[in-house]
Amino acid sequence: MCKSKQKTFTNLIEVMMHFSDEKVCKEYLAKMRWSNGIVCPHCENDEKIYTMKSGYKCAKCRKPFSITKGTIFENSAIPLQKWFAAIWLITSHKKGISSLQLHRDLGITQKSAWFLLQRIRFAVRTKSFNTPLTNIVELDETYVGGKNKNRHANKKVSNAQGRSTKDKTPVFGLVERNGRLTAMRVRNTTKATVMPIITKNVSLDAKIMTDEWKAYNGLSSIYDHEFVKHGKGEYVVGKCHTNTIEGFWSLLKRGIIGIYHNVSSKHLDAYVDEFEYRYNTKNITCVERFDNMLSLCNSRLTYNQLIN
Repeated sequence: MCKSKQKTFTNLIEVMMHFSDEKVCKEYLAKMRWSNGIVCPHCENDEKIYTMKSGYKCAKCRKPFSITKGTIFENSAIPLQKWFAAIWLITSHKKGISSLQLHRDLGITQKSAWFLLQRIRFAVRTKSFNTPLTNIVELDETYVGGKNKNRHANKKVSNAQGRSTKDKTPVFGLVERNGRLTAMRVRNTTKATVMPIITKNVSLDAKIMTDEWKAYNGLSSIYDHEFVKHGKGEYVVGKCHTNTIEGFWSLLKRGIIGIYHNVSSKHLDAYVDEFEYRYNTKNITCVERFDNMLSLCNSRLTYNQLIN
């Protein structure tokens, strides 16, 4: 994790006071983004960079660039002070913050607030692990979407109970006990879909815990596999349970229901990424998470890319 030398803020008021102007924001962003030295976003040269009044210039490709070039802040009319406030809110609130609330808090349009939050979610993706999950790993699937019992009679979907994907989107998750978690939207929860995800993300010497869902049949030939039979009222058998991953599903669904209210299947992965990031950084302070978020800002997402 990238740690700042200026941890002088512990809440939103102090964040706004600390980042009182654009110059302070740019200096802080430069420390977080280029902790090992300035790197040209055009040619990735890190040997010789000129510092100019308007920003920087690469000695190799001769192209000028600013501190926001190639980041989620590029070409944004929103001041960095408001960006930093939004990052603090989304990374410190356990269940996130809606674009409607953010637009009221920051004094920007709801459309700008939504785009801002989507850029932040894009930056905090944690899908790439250097090492696979080890030790005890829990697997489970959940479904995100409305319930028929809450719909008006003329809007009910027939045969949508159980694992139907007619009106719900499946999400698959893997979590190492006392460790990292990864979750993602999937087409379905069949064996053909989940097995490649498991073998890619879980070490062969890990011990896997699941429920009795048929997609996990055959795991015993690859892994040390135990399962509980939820259908028969089994939830904990010795050390075998899926309570850790189900606790994450609870956080995810409480956030969607209570904060966002409705999430489209198209953008669901971005919201899952947001909750996954907070879960994987739960053991560090809000300031460290804020700094880490700024160190991950080297990614660009345009509005056209987002809505296409």
